[in-house]
Amino acid sequence: MARIERVEILQIDLAPKVRRTDAIQSFVTQETPIVRLHTADGLVGTGYTYTIGTGGSSVVALLRDHLAPRLVGADASHVEALWRRLFFHTHSTAVGAITSLALAAIDTALWDLRCLAAGLPLWVMAGGAQQRVPIYTTEGGWLHLPVDALVADALAARASGFRGAKIKVGKPTAAEDVARIAAVRTAVGDAFNVMLDANQGFPLSEAIRRARLYTPFDPYWFEEPLPAEDIDGHVRLAGATTIPIAVGESLYSPAHFREYLQRRACSVVQVDVARIGGITPWLKVAHLAETFNVMVCPHFLMELHASLCAAVPNAAWVEYIPQLDDVTASRLVVDDGYAVAPDAPGLGIEWDWQAIEARRKFAPIVVR
Repeated sequence: MARIERVEILQIDLAPKVRRTDAIQSFVTQETPIVRLHTADGLVGTGYTYTIGTGGSSVVALLRDHLAPRLVGADASHVEALWRRLFFHTHSTAVGAITSLALAAIDTALWDLRCLAAGLPLWVMAGGAQQRVPIYTTEGGWLHLPVDALVADALAARASGFRGAKIKVGKPTAAEDVARIAAVRTAVGDAFNVMLDANQGFPLSEAIRRARLYTPFDPYWFEEPLPAEDIDGHVRLAGATTIPIAVGESLYSPAHFREYLQRRACSVVQVDVARIGGITPWLKVAHLAETFNVMVCPHFLMELHASLCAAVPNAAWVEYIPQLDDVTASRLVVDDGYAVAPDAPGLGIEWDWQAIEARRKFAPIVVR
């Protein structure tokens, strides 16, 4: 593959499709830094990353000032070497969210180039394990919604063919959470999967108590019950409940996943391709989880995760949260409750550059 001649950096902001609230925060806007890598042979690889409302300008600054200049002249095919070079160049700011998010924008662009050069879709290039993966929805389970809206959304999801739906938990009292979960379970029946997500909202004692109260409703998993840095708390919680514990969207290094898995602190891995630093480390985490016989069910970014889940054998779910529809011509194909990985060469995302141009926050930054 040819060498990288220039790097283009821009950012757009995307409003959420619905109001999104959980136990600790609201999704304000998807700040979306985009990186385009232009090679000497005329190929252009596009990658991106995201925040939920803060930090986008910091990601762009790290890309502009420290990462993009080190790409110019590099062989675009050396994906692993470039990831490691950039990671160690920013070692004083890693491991951390801003660095990982910036690395992800570059790494996804490099993988796009790799796939385009080979004429292969991402899901095949990265492993080719299974083209179809079950899909569940999070778009109807937000914490601010009243019970009747939760029930209506869950029933609509089931009628639309989704194989599960997520409900946010973390109301001021456990009784409120239980009433919401019970109403949804009664409405959808026992065969429909219901996932619970606390977004790191509980102390350990309350997580143990609420897990006991949630158990009769057979949750598929209990997601982010505690702050992500509290590994010992997750160990104790996992030993106190039969509900599978899910973590990952707030972890930024494969080594952190290794610690969780070694200590049996989780049984569902929800690695996020942007927050882990790109496709290169995402695949490492997925294969690490496979060695522990643990399933991968990534967080958000369905447009990328549909292909990555199809690449590995232990991916069990894709999370449905549409966010790129306003700036893409492609759409995720959902068939009979399964996300179908796209067959087009590259990442499988067809960007609408006119729509992006209309939304960009600043003139594109070009590094040569």
